[in-house]
Amino acid sequence: MFTVILVMLSGMLLGRLLRNRRMTFLPRVVMFLIWVLLFLLGVEVGANPEIIRNLKSLGVEAFVLAVAGTLGSAVLAWALWRYAERSGER
Repeated sequence: MFTVILVMLSGMLLGRLLRNRRMTFLPRVVMFLIWVLLFLLGVEVGANPEIIRNLKSLGVEAFVLAVAGTLGSAVLAWALWRYAERSGER
């Protein structure tokens, strides 16, 4: 955990030192590295026989959690919207 925090703080320090420089290439580099990390995560998951063996049940769980999270967010946003509309009428 210390390593993660140290790497993040190093990046923040470097960003602070280079804040006045134009770094137009940076978004492309970040996107490329995100794709590399996703690929490596897929390799790691694919190489784990326990995950592959339980993929069906894990997929169902993930689907249920995603749907529940989305519905919960939508309902809460709707309720907050209604509350804001009613508060504005007063």
